[in-house]
Amino acid sequence: MYDFVSMILLGFVIGLTGALAPGPTLVATINASLAGDWKTGLKISLGHMLAESVIFLLIVLGFAAVALPYASVIAGVGGVALVAFGILTIAGSRTATMSASGTGDGHGPYVAGLVTSAANPYFWIWWLTVGSAMVVAGLQGGLVLAVAFLAGHWSADAGWFTLVSTSVSRGKTVLPDTSYRWVIAACGCFLVIFGGYYLFRFLAR
Repeated sequence: MYDFVSMILLGFVIGLTGALAPGPTLVATINASLAGDWKTGLKISLGHMLAESVIFLLIVLGFAAVALPYASVIAGVGGVALVAFGILTIAGSRTATMSASGTGDGHGPYVAGLVTSAANPYFWIWWLTVGSAMVVAGLQGGLVLAVAFLAGHWSADAGWFTLVSTSVSRGKTVLPDTSYRWVIAACGCFLVIFGGYYLFRFLAR
């Protein structure tokens, strides 16, 4: 069983693996920061959080009531998803880049964060597998642990995207592509290892 601190840390680390990965929200952050300031990343994160809040509430209010008796099965599905996402992350790390084209985003940063999240298939697949598995795991110890996971997850999103927007708005790059690819690969390895742990727990029952 997880405790409050471990759920925050787990949410942060897992959230960071997703935030670091190349995707439409990262691209929107970079493009919007070209014509914005350091707060752009935080604003985009808030739009992203709004989309996640809706899913979190749906899981807690509806899905969890049905899913809690099958928490071990959900953990197994989540473990498979983590391993799959990890492998895809490692594969994608070979060509990952932090560069982006354009001179700015056509929408406000809040809208950009919301739209790029809701329109990203990876976002939905992640929350229907990994995210729901972690929230259900937290709910076994009470709502506060599920909220702790979400808080850690959001801290990773807000911290990374704010760092990116601060760097881009000042005409710098957070990481050179080579270093960025190594970080992405390391995140992928973490997902594979943690997913394997979840699968082990599921098979050992």
